[in-house]
Amino acid sequence: MLLTTFDPFTRDFDRRIERAFGPAWSAFRPGAAAGMPMDATRTEGGLVLRFDLPGIDPDSLDVTVDRGVLTVSAKRDEELAEGEKPYVRERVTGTFSRRIRLGDAIDSAAVEAGYEHGVLTVRVPVAEAAKPRKVEIQTEAPKGLSA
Repeated sequence: MLLTTFDPFTRDFDRRIERAFGPAWSAFRPGAAAGMPMDATRTEGGLVLRFDLPGIDPDSLDVTVDRGVLTVSAKRDEELAEGEKPYVRERVTGTFSRRIRLGDAIDSAAVEAGYEHGVLTVRVPVAEAAKPRKVEIQTEAPKGLSA
């Protein structure tokens, strides 16, 4: 199973911007991995992906799987009261997403997601055909075959 972040359009752009403004810039860019940090663990049955999304309304979350690519989207609205102006802004606001190429060996119909205490947990099972299996070794030549 392949697990990679997939965004072919912004890699070169990000590299140029980081050279100009420093690596800290990417933490403030909506859609950057820093806006949606993730841990991935391998289990016997597949993968468990955990995304840190504190302060996100669960109704704004969207998780889709299409042709082996998992897309997680979220929206965080500004939390300014009337008359307030931002002084320092480090928390990502607006709509942002992350795409992860999972490969073709997943069971996309059985992907599950849950959100609790600011963490989105996505369970990605491996397709039954892709799971390792024990192959029986025969000690006698099959009938009809001669050495």
